[in-house]
This record gives sequence, C-alpha cells and structure tokens, in this order.
Amino acid sequence: MTVDQSASLTIVTLLPRLLDTNGDAANARVLAQRARWAGLQAIVVPVHTPADVPPVVDLVVIGSGTDTDLGGVRDALQPLSAALRGWLAAGVPVLAVGTGWELLSDGVDLPGGGAVDGLALVRGRATARPARATDDLVVATGPERLIGFENHARGYANAAAALGSVLSGTGNGDGTEGTREGSFIGTHLHGPVLARNPVLADSLLGAACAARGITLNPSAHTATVDDMAKAARNQVAVRLSLASE
Repeated sequence: MTVDQSASLTIVTLLPRLLDTNGDAANARVLAQRARWAGLQAIVVPVHTPADVPPVVDLVVIGSGTDTDLGGVRDALQPLSAALRGWLAAGVPVLAVGTGWELLSDGVDLPGGGAVDGLALVRGRATARPARATDDLVVATGPERLIGFENHARGYANAAAALGSVLSGTGNGDGTEGTREGSFIGTHLHGPVLARNPVLADSLLGAACAARGITLNPSAHTATVDDMAKAARNQVAVRLSLASE
C-alpha cells in the first residue's frame, strides 16, 4: 500500500486560554512543527467547548493552569469529559501537564485541607505537599532521560504506572515522576516539555502516525533542532552534576 504522506494530523489543544500558565499549550505547536518538518501536514485546533471538537483527532495536548482557577477549569473540562474518554479508549495519544493532568485524576487535594473533584479519567490523585516544588526535574524513562522544570504544590499517588524515575528534583514525591496509562501521559515537566525533549514528542507523533498508516521520517531540520535541545538539556545536567548525553 502506498502511504499518503500529504495526510494531515489534527492536534487538539484543550482550553489553551486557561491552561497555558507555563507555556505548556505550546506542546501542540511543537508536535505540529515536527510533523511538518517530517513532510506531513498538521493543524492545531483549540478546543474550548464540545462544539469545537473536530471530527478527527490524532493527538491531544492539555496544559497547566493556576491553583486559583482549579474549580473553574474543572467545570470547563467537564463538558469535554466524554470526548476525552472516547479518545483515551481509542488509543489517541494524550499529553497533560501540571493541573491539566491533575484535574483528570480522581481529585486534587488543596493546601490546608479541602479538595477539588477530578474527572476520574486516569488513575491516581494529586496529593498535597508540605512545600511547593520549584526546581529542575530530571527523569529517567528507560534508556532515555527527560529534563525540564517543575513548579507544583502537589505530588501524585496511585498512578497506573510512572512515566519514569526521578534523578533530580521532586516529581510525584515518591521517587517517581508522572503517569503513563494506555495512550495517556501526565507529567510535572514544563519547558514546554516537548521542545526540550524531542524523543518524547516523536514518541507521541509516532503513535499517532502509526494509527493512520503514516510514516514519520526525521529531516535534517529536525536533527539541527534536536541538537539544540540536547545542548540545553546538557547545560542543566552539568549544573546538577549529572552525566551529559
């Protein structure tokens, strides 16, 4: 079968006006640009209400918001929960960062007591920490290493499986970082994480392309950008007395 390399990937970014505190909604643009460098077409569709949901969705990105808006963002996400559940059941890759991830869990504990109910779409709960974690975060995910920064007031408990183990920083607070459940990835890594860690971006893109029968071919432009991202990661690693790549 001849693969149609002109096929277009549709990348949804959920509530980007509310969930972009650390620039994490830009993860959608990273995915789209890397697809274009590979010779594919890609569009980014902002989704704020069910009426905005496109007929075909290949990837979903959810950014992070502020703690003061947790209840309002949860209420804005609620009408989109059926679409999210359907994407997860269909194996659509979903990346959620910070509070965007926490609000898909069973619930979010608040400092000093109280909680915000989550949408219960992924296992686990965002648990209160004694102090906010604000530092570089380095995570081992098998042979690969992810580097970004963290800025969160909660850990995470009872994840289906961790994204990786913490080499430096706090992460979930138990030596692990993030969650991986089916096609879903949740993480505390900001940056945006996909710009600094193209291996994770291409993992998500590769899964989306495979589902459509599309081949993902890295280009010379991709290699140049990846070298820049590697240099940025190595600067952090050296500062933390970790081995460079």
